[in-house]
Amino acid sequence: MSHFETSLNYSHIEKTTVSKSKKALSEIELTLDGINALELYGAKNSKLNIIKKAYPEIQIRSRGDKLKISGDKKLTQKVKEKFEMMIRIIKDTEELSQHTVMDLVADFNPYHHLEPESSSNNVIVHGNGGKKIKARTKNQKRMVELSEDNDILFAIGPAGTGKTYTAVALAVKALKNRLVKKIILTRPAVEAGESLGFLPGDLKDKVDPYLRPLYDALQDMLPADKLAQFTASNIIEVAPLAFMRGRTLDNAFIILDEAQNTTSMQLKMFLTRLGPSAKCIITGDLSQIDLPKRQKSGLVVGLDILSEINGIATVFLNADDVVRHRLVKAIIIAYDRNKSSENQLPSPKESKRESDGHVESNL
Repeated sequence: MSHFETSLNYSHIEKTTVSKSKKALSEIELTLDGINALELYGAKNSKLNIIKKAYPEIQIRSRGDKLKISGDKKLTQKVKEKFEMMIRIIKDTEELSQHTVMDLVADFNPYHHLEPESSSNNVIVHGNGGKKIKARTKNQKRMVELSEDNDILFAIGPAGTGKTYTAVALAVKALKNRLVKKIILTRPAVEAGESLGFLPGDLKDKVDPYLRPLYDALQDMLPADKLAQFTASNIIEVAPLAFMRGRTLDNAFIILDEAQNTTSMQLKMFLTRLGPSAKCIITGDLSQIDLPKRQKSGLVVGLDILSEINGIATVFLNADDVVRHRLVKAIIIAYDRNKSSENQLPSPKESKRESDGHVESNL
């Protein structure tokens, strides 16, 4: 008996009839046990319709807590496995998004990287309206564990993996638990390939566009009036990296975001600001470096130099940790695949030399 059969009550009716095309047909009936049918099927059957659209040859009928799947034997088994995975995700994580169902029908396994609710309490902090801010993937959970055991943590990964959001949640938790007296959020003000031109307003107005993602995360976790109060009293400080120079940052939880856009000197300057009671998370995406082409990323240098120091840890997040639109995961995988193939190809200059019969040697 499989894991799913122990958690599901269903009868498998093996009529094993043979159609004119000599295909084996079967009908499976699932009885939902302890599962909210609305959560499984979605509003107006939105999630159920995703499965139906993916398997048009299979008849899927739902009524109350009964679900019938009939058609070609191999396909009915496949559809049954999809529903079993959906039910397992609901039981273990208490939620099932349409994007997750889309991942399932595309044969991505959205479960293998998720942290089951039953494994431990994955709630980092309760946000606005009691919203549970959780570590939703294994690597996000690893971030939480490493941050507890180390004073400096590098969280490296592509966009959408939740590294900044998880870091902000950990900072808010530390503030609420009075482990620190303030939160400092910073990032280098580097333009991402576009010229922003002249920005009107005071200094805050000029740097806010660079720091918007940090504000967005904070607004999820703190009521607007409390966030305004903390910001006004400098309990929460959001500032560009250049403003850290010359300061000592103590009794604070500090997050340096977009660290791939720091120079080596900037990152060293930032790390040497930390006081004896400070905690720090540095996030970055090594695939999105916006520095001038000849300028090496300080994050790349720092990861190499600091890798052997006790109290400094690194966690690498990947496409499996993406919690944005399902296509973000596919986009990351496609770019990684393209980068790998580019690395295997000789440069145009090398190809020309080879075609000319010219070979350089270091001997």
